[in-house]
Amino acid sequence: MYESICGEHLDVRKFEHHDARMRTTLTLDDDLALQLKEAARSSGESFKDIVNSALRRGLRQAGKPEPSLPRFVVEPKACGFRAGVDLRKLNQLVDDLEMEDLSQELPKTAARR
Repeated sequence: MYESICGEHLDVRKFEHHDARMRTTLTLDDDLALQLKEAARSSGESFKDIVNSALRRGLRQAGKPEPSLPRFVVEPKACGFRAGVDLRKLNQLVDDLEMEDLSQELPKTAARR
């Protein structure tokens, strides 16, 4: 009798969820929403399908590392230093040369005064 009054669709023994997919509210930036709407309009697909497709592509690529650039390799060249030049003391050589220049400049500066 109950089924004849209320109908079979209200029988709790045949419970099925009315919507198996999850619904959520998503706030998009204006420029992104415009791009998604344009993609939906130009493809003829629904906005929902375009968003789902974009999210799937993004999530698939999220775990993959970005392709790296080829490694930069420095190729050494012979500098042509003469035998007997200690490469570890080049800074000392520069200091000695600067002191020599300075010692030549000081007498000229003192003579001008």
